[in-house]
Amino acid sequence: MLDRHIRRLIDPTLDRAGRGLAAWGATADAVTLTGLGVGLVAAVLIVLGWPGWALLPLLLSRLFDGLDGAVARARGRTDFGGYLDIWCDFVFYGAIPFAFALADPANALPAAFLILSFYINGSSFLGLAVQAEKRGLSTEAQGRKSLYYSAGLLEGTETIAFFVVLCLLPAQFAPLAWAFGALCLLTAGARVAHARNLLA
Repeated sequence: MLDRHIRRLIDPTLDRAGRGLAAWGATADAVTLTGLGVGLVAAVLIVLGWPGWALLPLLLSRLFDGLDGAVARARGRTDFGGYLDIWCDFVFYGAIPFAFALADPANALPAAFLILSFYINGSSFLGLAVQAEKRGLSTEAQGRKSLYYSAGLLEGTETIAFFVVLCLLPAQFAPLAWAFGALCLLTAGARVAHARNLLA
């Protein structure tokens, strides 16, 4: 819901930084993988019981996630780069709740529900992207993307904000996970309805 507004604010700065990284020889794929690696460091810190310390690598990983697109725009986009970006995003999004489950077994059930909701929401997103590609549909409502990007109630910005709250309030993981997971399911339902209107 907030991604398009955030992108308008941060894209000019990211694009300047991306051009600089590209001039130094950085590739978008390398930036993507670096972002994933830093995000997994955040997950390890959560497992070790240091969620507050996980905030810095968590946010840094999302900075890399924004920079990879900027580098790609500067150097030229590739289909594999778009694929790698979305794959790394899903690995990261699953790793954080899984880390909270490992850190405290009491978090296992709400973490499982949260990951399930991510899976359902992600499939509603990617399934529509595949069908839209088959029909030659495109949209730049969320900026230029490597695939058809259907907006929703919860997107990347909301998910990162949620992860930050989890790191700040780890004792509240369970109620926060149940609530956010329910909103993910609502988002998925809205995307399925949108897909029916678009593709039927």
